[in-house]
Parts: sequence; C-alpha cells; structure tokens
Amino acid sequence: MATLRRRLVAEMIGTFILVFAGTGAIVSNDLTGAVTHPGIALTFGLVVLAMIYALGDVSGAHLNPAVTIGFVFAGRFPAREAAPYAVAQTLGAVAASLLLRGLFPEAVNLGATLPRSAAGQSFVLEVVLTWFLMLVVLCVSTGSREKGITAGIAVGAVIALEAMFAGPICGASMNPARSLAPAVVSVRLDHLWVYLTAPVLGAVLAVPTFAVIRPIENPEPVLEGER
Repeated sequence: MATLRRRLVAEMIGTFILVFAGTGAIVSNDLTGAVTHPGIALTFGLVVLAMIYALGDVSGAHLNPAVTIGFVFAGRFPAREAAPYAVAQTLGAVAASLLLRGLFPEAVNLGATLPRSAAGQSFVLEVVLTWFLMLVVLCVSTGSREKGITAGIAVGAVIALEAMFAGPICGASMNPARSLAPAVVSVRLDHLWVYLTAPVLGAVLAVPTFAVIRPIENPEPVLEGER
C-alpha cells in the first residue's frame, strides 16, 4: 500500500487536474461559447473517470473532501487521515484556480459555483446531488478505493449526469474543494457556505442509505496503514 505521503500527493495532483479541466472548461466556454453546457458536464465526468483509473489504486481517487468524510462515516477510511486528505485536495484545487487566473486574467469567476436563484434551493440540490454521488461511490468502491472496471465509468457518469441537469441551477459542485478554490481566487465568496456544507451533509446521509439497501455482513477490514 502507498504511504500516506504518496496518497496525499496523488490526491493533490488528482484534484488539481479535476479543477483545472472542469473549471477550465467553464472559463473557456465563458470566453468563447464553444464548449457548451453539455461539454462542461462531460468534461467533469470524463476527468473524474480518468483520475479514478489513474490514481484509484494509489489514494482511492477521492478528489473531494465530502467523499473522504463519507468514507470516514462508513467506517472505510481512518478519521485521522481525513484532514490531511482534505488539505491536499484543497491545495490542488487552489493551485489549479491560480494557474487559470494566470492564463485567463480576463475571466471573472473562474468557474465558481453560484446559485441561480435562492441559496436555499441550491443547498437542497447540492445535498441531494452529493447524496446520490456518494451512494454510487459506496456501491462501486472497495474499502475507500474507487478502483475497478466499473467504478470510473459509474462515478464519472453520475457526475456528468448531475452536472448536465443541475449545473445551470446550483452549479452541481458536490465538492467543497472544487467550489472553494475558484471562489477564493476570484474573490467571489457570496453563498460559499452552501458549497462547503451541503456536499458534506449529502455524503454523510448516503452512508445510512447504503447500509439499508446494501447491508454488509462481513465488511472488509481496514488495511494496515489506513488505520
């Protein structure tokens, strides 16, 4: 098993690539109109799919503090490593937004997630979207690792699906690090609380749902080094 240092580097790199490609698609579309909304949704889904296959066997390819917290509540990931994972993910996301700021100084929001109307509406949407995402992640992952023939396809498809129909309303973040980075770099902190809290709540709520529909009689033990 990879050391904690290697796993943290993998999470940082993976989240950097996720935010650079995903929010980069939004920036590109804002400037040129060429990517289109379906293109943005597919970009987020495809980059997550690619990172799961590339990094899933190293760090689990969480790429998302909400997913890491969901794994902790499911008993699949050591609680003491959740904070280092979240820090690594956030640093990767911020680095991506800083690079995009340097490349596209004329971009206003850098792909920041903002509610289309009421913040409460977006909060509920983000809770449900992340609940759905985490439920799928729990179903297709082994332990705290999103790795396998179907995991990348399933998780990437869910992200693309949710971004496709909910993106125009709430941004379909489902990821505190993905929302925090462009908000901080572009100084658009309004409604940021929605995207920091709702995904975590949704991920936590997915755990008891999974326990009801897919009870595990002999759960896989946490590997040494994951304790």
